[in-house]
Amino acid sequence: MTIADPKQSLENLKLERDAIVLYDALAAIERDVRRKAAFATIAGNERRHADIWAKRLEAEGHTVPPPGPPRVRVRFIILLARLFGTRRVADLVRALEGDEEALYNAQQSPEVAAIAADEREHAEIWNAISTGAKAGARAQAAPGAGVEHPRETASRERWHRTGGQSGTLRATIFGVSDGLVSNLSLVMGVVGAAESNASFILLAGVAGLLSGAFSMAAGEYVSMQSQRELFERQIALERAELEAAPEEEEAELAGIYRTKGFTDEEARVIAHRLFQDPDTALDTLIREELGLDPGELGSPWGAAIGSFLAFAAGALVPVLPYVFAGGQVPFLLSLGLSLVALCAVGAAVSLLTGRGFLYGGARQVLIGAAAAAVTYAVGRLIGVAVA
Repeated sequence: MTIADPKQSLENLKLERDAIVLYDALAAIERDVRRKAAFATIAGNERRHADIWAKRLEAEGHTVPPPGPPRVRVRFIILLARLFGTRRVADLVRALEGDEEALYNAQQSPEVAAIAADEREHAEIWNAISTGAKAGARAQAAPGAGVEHPRETASRERWHRTGGQSGTLRATIFGVSDGLVSNLSLVMGVVGAAESNASFILLAGVAGLLSGAFSMAAGEYVSMQSQRELFERQIALERAELEAAPEEEEAELAGIYRTKGFTDEEARVIAHRLFQDPDTALDTLIREELGLDPGELGSPWGAAIGSFLAFAAGALVPVLPYVFAGGQVPFLLSLGLSLVALCAVGAAVSLLTGRGFLYGGARQVLIGAAAAAVTYAVGRLIGVAVA
């Protein structure tokens, strides 16, 4: 598809206008001066991109539409940023920008290549403010200028890593999905076996909610704590090696930079400069040699509590109607509410994957309905056999 395609140009203009709204909002929400300036810088880049597409359309004789409301995905990210802060939506913004970069990479033209380079520049700015490094001149430099450096290539690859330990929203969505599907299946299975016994169904549903939530919490705690202890031991060993043989560690870091494409002299200069500060040297060694981010070790208790609440929230939906009534009505309400909730969860998942809301919602409904139908049929067979 060429840059002269008016339909593609309109889509690109819409993407850039959405990005302007997003980064203007993030800059307004953010209180940290450095992060606010970084968001303002990216917003300025996006305005320049939007101007490119608007001028292209005008030059070809097409009408440039006025800005409209941003996509639901963008509005949702802004809402989360207002509620929980800009740091909590970093993964979602990276995924959104990664999709935009992929779209531009699929289009062939010098102008598009320059814009795609700007998007990679945004990744470097995000990585700088996320790790606490100084964005410095790179954040203020004219985007899209120069040849991509090996360090920028590494930054671009990190752009697509949205499922790390900071993916709180992802874990929450999938926790709700697990609770909803598993307890809906349990309730439908018990309904199939004992349809008229509302108290028994409620008891089974509450038991499934509590057992599943505690199991999820325990599993998350043990997993996160074990991982944290492993990382802390690796960091302690690296600290001991740095204190015992700093020259060897400096040479090792220089070797890492040589493998990234630096010359011998550049690698030695960079490593030597980093080793002027022991804390910076240790942080760099941990990131480059071990591939760890010291700021993202995670909290075992936070992961456990979050998993418990997420699973319980999903598992409560199919049980809730049986708290208030018995008979056929709560069965229909339970099934209906659960299907609506499954559709909502699927739509929320599409915020992470970039797929359409309808696709995500329909897929989740089909998965949950299939699981519920199978367990209902099994419960029915068991109930008949027992009777």
